Amino acid sequence: MSITANWSYPTVIRFGAGRISEISEACAIAGIKKPLLITDRGLASMDITLKTLDFLEAAGLGRSMFSDVDPNPNEKNAAAGIKAYKGGGHDGVIAFGGGSGLDLGKLVALMAGQTRPLWDFEDIGDWWKRADATAIAPIVAVPTTAGTGSEVGRASVITNSETEQKKIIFHPKLLPTIVICDPELTIGMPNSITAGTGLDAFAHCVEAFCSPHYHPMSQGMALEGMRLVKDYLPRAYADGNDIEARAHMMSAAIMGATAFQKGLGAIHALSHPIGAIYHTHHGTTNAICMPAVLQFNKPAICDIMTQATNYLSIGNGFDGFCGFVDDFNSSLGIPRRLSGLGVDQPDIERIVVGALSDPSTGGNPIEMTKKNTTKLLLEIV
Repeated sequence: MSITANWSYPTVIRFGAGRISEISEACAIAGIKKPLLITDRGLASMDITLKTLDFLEAAGLGRSMFSDVDPNPNEKNAAAGIKAYKGGGHDGVIAFGGGSGLDLGKLVALMAGQTRPLWDFEDIGDWWKRADATAIAPIVAVPTTAGTGSEVGRASVITNSETEQKKIIFHPKLLPTIVICDPELTIGMPNSITAGTGLDAFAHCVEAFCSPHYHPMSQGMALEGMRLVKDYLPRAYADGNDIEARAHMMSAAIMGATAFQKGLGAIHALSHPIGAIYHTHHGTTNAICMPAVLQFNKPAICDIMTQATNYLSIGNGFDGFCGFVDDFNSSLGIPRRLSGLGVDQPDIERIVVGALSDPSTGGNPIEMTKKNTTKLLLEIV
């Protein structure tokens, strides 16, 4: 079976090895004549980025790039990106990279034409309607990791550097016009990033599957996404050049991010404030939180996770799934506690307050309170 395809759900996706060569055509489809490629500092000088800029330059689209992006991007990065976008007279964004580059790129496309401040578009109620939709620039997304799935999302996760809180900025037009998913761009990712991003995709699928909200399409995607991670993340981790494994992991990332329209939960509710305060890797933090959250939610998810284990060929129902997660994390070098990420003596009360105010709490199968969330957090410190 050829792992090359053109999809139109949830947006136009050109999927397959070598398809980064179609970047100029993707810009044309999006109506972009002078793109600004936005990525993170680590990717700025890498061959995959320079090759992409070469394709753009050869097509007469220039080779403009902005890369002043932190691992957990914030409003300062956004302001600098907007300044570069306006100063260069650009008419669209190529969001390039992992979650940080993708989220910041999408945010610049949103904010470059707005007159209201960034935080006015937080994902609260219908705040997104405050934006001038006609001023949002077109976006081409190019993921270089297989985890966040931000390339198919309608939101950006941005840290407020003053309050050290992660905020979700939402607008339907943040969904990129076209996505290029080229697994060759993920070859060379360090093992730790392969594991952390892959487990981020797994967390998206697990939490979406367990969410009590009704969304059968997301439910099916979440289940198959779990299977793809289970089967192919170990291969990608063991051999970074395994292009088949890399491709299936990119699919899993897309599926997880599409599935969590159904909801997320306590894993992300905890991970967001931990990452905002202590600057930990998001996917790795999710992986550390998952075993404790599974036990926390057991009364509500035991039966549904037994259904999942039947599909995933994992024996012994819910307990078997929990055992699989423990072994999976260990095999991928994931610490058991936050101290393994250098988070010593964390501010428990501050994290709990952040978790309870996070939008992800609404999708958790068990209601999160100050008392039970504190107890949950103490399981992973």
